[in-house]
Amino acid sequence: MAEAVGLLERETFDVALIDIRLGAHNGLDLCERVLGHNPNSLPIIVTGYGSLTTAVQAMRVGAVGFLRKPIDDDDIEDAISTARKRRPELVPESSPSPSQDSVDWRILGESNAIRRVRDLVGRAASSDATVLLSGETGTGKELVARAIHDRSPRSGEPFVAINCAGMPLSLLESELFGHAKGAFTDAKAAHDGLFVAARRGTIFLDEIGDIPSELQPKLLRVLQERRVRAIGADVERLIEARFVVATHRDLEQEIEGDRFRADLFYRINVFPIEVPALRDRGGDVLIIAARILANLGRQTGRSLTLSPEAENRLLAYAWPGNVRELQNTIESAAALARTSVIMNDDLPEKLIRYEPPAQPWAETGDDVLTMSELERRYLLHAIHVSGGNKSRAAKLLGLDRATIYRKLEEYDNAPPPPPSAGKRGKRR
Repeated sequence: MAEAVGLLERETFDVALIDIRLGAHNGLDLCERVLGHNPNSLPIIVTGYGSLTTAVQAMRVGAVGFLRKPIDDDDIEDAISTARKRRPELVPESSPSPSQDSVDWRILGESNAIRRVRDLVGRAASSDATVLLSGETGTGKELVARAIHDRSPRSGEPFVAINCAGMPLSLLESELFGHAKGAFTDAKAAHDGLFVAARRGTIFLDEIGDIPSELQPKLLRVLQERRVRAIGADVERLIEARFVVATHRDLEQEIEGDRFRADLFYRINVFPIEVPALRDRGGDVLIIAARILANLGRQTGRSLTLSPEAENRLLAYAWPGNVRELQNTIESAAALARTSVIMNDDLPEKLIRYEPPAQPWAETGDDVLTMSELERRYLLHAIHVSGGNKSRAAKLLGLDRATIYRKLEEYDNAPPPPPSAGKRGKRR
């Protein structure tokens, strides 16, 4: 510990790998010293004790990574590479407001769900296959797309993102495909379009489920032929970029409703990644909240923590707005906090008053559900928590969509159960 502190006095380190156990000392203390000496350093905690509490503590003191032992050279290289690439985002030299800090919070966490995402990101990064990111609004699909780009051989090339939702057809087509000079009234100069501007980088099409039906055949052809023709142009140009697309919609349902082309879906659904909802990530809520507070502390010079009661509220809440809602909640609570500890009453009213819904399959008193009624209620509950998305509910339940639809049809056609169904008699 003393030797490390001495080195800090003499040199500046971009990245620091710090073991949580340093003899009689605590690695978290050294982490704080590293940041105190150079706020732009990126400390990564290494530990053999990968508990949630340790991870939260590491995030609170400003660690940007968390490695569990045993680790190998590849783990260390990946952690350092990721930290270096994120450096401009993690510690901005100037940030007008906390809400503009683009820290990669949504890929933090120790839950199985987010670990699977990180694993798939690594695999997708080494491939040129088109990636389809699905998940609710606010889960961080664009950040996952950026992580894929940053870890890929294309990381030195542009990452070009566009949101396909709510954009008029003519404008979206011009932005994507480009146009020749004079192609339309306002085309005073030629415009390459994003497909060409991306060069050999990554094109991220967000909310692809909202792309106008008139444009879908043209996009399909670009994906198939890897060539694009600008509006009003006579020649085609080669597309060398890799595609990552995202949607919050159930595209298979959109196909059934004739709102999305099946052939386009099959072309983009090559490497699917489901980005989990925050409510499905357990204790990750506290890890992310601690990171948000750590960044707020660096910006404001005010060190804040959460009280146990506030932590319990965060864990109990369903987070319909996902990480985006969590960020806003923490920023609001930090602004209201009277002390260095955020209390329960500093949280928004909706969190304080929130009551988790009763489980629909729970036994009440002497009533016992039949197995068929239990199955029906649980399936409907899975559809409800999936926001009505039957494909997502099928994945949660380990079923295929056809089975979900068949069972729903059976429930619709089944006669109502008799009054005594699903009950047992009173004990005498």
